[in-house]
Amino acid sequence: MRKRTLAREYALQLLYEIEMTGYSERETFDYFWHDQPSDDEVKSFAEKLVSGTLRNSRVIDEIVTKYAENWELKRMAVVDRNILRLATYELLFLSGEIPPKVAINEAVTIAKKFSQEESGKFVNGILDKINHTEERIPDTALPQD
Repeated sequence: MRKRTLAREYALQLLYEIEMTGYSERETFDYFWHDQPSDDEVKSFAEKLVSGTLRNSRVIDEIVTKYAENWELKRMAVVDRNILRLATYELLFLSGEIPPKVAINEAVTIAKKFSQEESGKFVNGILDKINHTEERIPDTALPQD
């Protein structure tokens, strides 16, 4: 498995843990990496994704809600919700670093692996709308939540 793909999977698991346990970002990183040793490149990218997603969560959630027609965030499966958050962060805040097609394809693959088969279509539909409609945002442009 490619390092960035593995980092995305770990980022999803970290976001899930943070949401379900209420532990801090740092606590979750420490526990996770203790149980799941990985090389520095994978850790660094996974932590960048998680930190950026959390730092911009208010804006990301507003955008996902806007395109998830007839779905409230709180009613989505936790895994699907966090995949959408993570991929939206990549699409809008890391667009100069990660091609949109890659971010969407990776999110769909992760949805199929960690959620239900239909989740891939659900994630793809929302991310495609976001990709074709929303303006890109430099990660440093927004105030911290």
